[in-house]
Amino acid sequence: MTVLIHRASMRRRAFVVATVGVVALAACGKSTAKSSTPSVTTTVAGATTTAGATTTAAPGSSTTASGSMVMADLKHFTMDSGATPVNCMPKSGPLNVAWVYVGVTADGGWTQAHDEARKAVEAKFGDKVKTTFKETVKEGPETATAVENLIKDGNTMIIGTSFGFQDSFLEEAKKHPEVCFEFATGYKTSTNMSQFYGAGEDTDFLAGMAAGAASKTGKIGFVAPFPIAEVIREVNAYALGARTSNPAATVQVVWTNTWFDPAKERAAAESLIAAGVDALGSGQDSPATGEAAKAKGLPWTGYDADQSKNFADIWLTATNYHWAVYEIPRIQAVLDGKWTAGNYYGSTDDGFVTLAPYGKLVTADTQAKIEAKLAGLKDGSFVVFTGPIKNQKGEVKIAAGAKIAFGDLMGMDYLVEGVVGDIPK
Repeated sequence: MTVLIHRASMRRRAFVVATVGVVALAACGKSTAKSSTPSVTTTVAGATTTAGATTTAAPGSSTTASGSMVMADLKHFTMDSGATPVNCMPKSGPLNVAWVYVGVTADGGWTQAHDEARKAVEAKFGDKVKTTFKETVKEGPETATAVENLIKDGNTMIIGTSFGFQDSFLEEAKKHPEVCFEFATGYKTSTNMSQFYGAGEDTDFLAGMAAGAASKTGKIGFVAPFPIAEVIREVNAYALGARTSNPAATVQVVWTNTWFDPAKERAAAESLIAAGVDALGSGQDSPATGEAAKAKGLPWTGYDADQSKNFADIWLTATNYHWAVYEIPRIQAVLDGKWTAGNYYGSTDDGFVTLAPYGKLVTADTQAKIEAKLAGLKDGSFVVFTGPIKNQKGEVKIAAGAKIAFGDLMGMDYLVEGVVGDIPK
């Protein structure tokens, strides 16, 4: 069984900045709203707890030279300073875990990927875990109501998937210390609330390489949601990748100010086509940009999902997130009584971020060049934002040979050379 409840909202992601031994965080985000008719559904794959208190390292963890804590079985996860295990197991029966979604599970992108992780959790844990989800939940008071209802239903682990839910989740975490909260794409943590996301900019660079090689004119268009740091670094990485394949390439960006609005996304893509681009990329939650590209027979890189079968003739590749890479170990930690709050920023080296299969338009030579860069990303020998890198005005932002600091990556507020367009004020 699966419990699903329709609501509405369109506000999502931010970023996390982790420093050695301390967590330094920065946020960003904008919102838009949509309405939908409430509807219900429930999935079985159920909880009450008390916050644990110890002064030693949590079981299954190790201490780095700096004193920061790292989970032994989850790469790129750093415990919050002073974090102690939280017991959010039920007194009896299965662990109830609930997901709160900003979109619909059939959006062909962001929410669908999150729901695939939920299904992977069910497959992994069987009758040890019962899963539930609510979709298209509105930000604000309705988020808190949704979480309260989930807790009343016996869920003692709640997973949020949109930045706009963050404040409500934090307040609920404070009210319910016996519940473990996991939050994707935010920046605030508490004793019983963790944050998780990943380096999508790395595979955005690789997707840009594919687009740069596929474009005949060197004019590429990119449909982008909100002008926040997460998306700005996505556009920049994509442009750097495109110019790796074609140093003269440009990436023209159009901002939609929405995460999910297929009609608006397609209109933005069509405006780019009218402006003369001959390849398209997207950072949106739906494949609407691909629909516009398909109508004109133009190569396209997607986002959030593998659309190679649906767009076989024009597909290049895409950045994909595999949320289960993080969620399964974290749920196991609850089952083992070892869950602690912290931050996670996944990468290509642990499989959290991957590149979707190549389409037939990506030549063997281009694939080989992309794979070489991917190998470098995995072993650390290649960093996307390595200088010299200049902004659109020609000003040096990263000196020759220097690698961007993580905090600067998370707070990126400029567009690089080769990007056509600006950052709206």
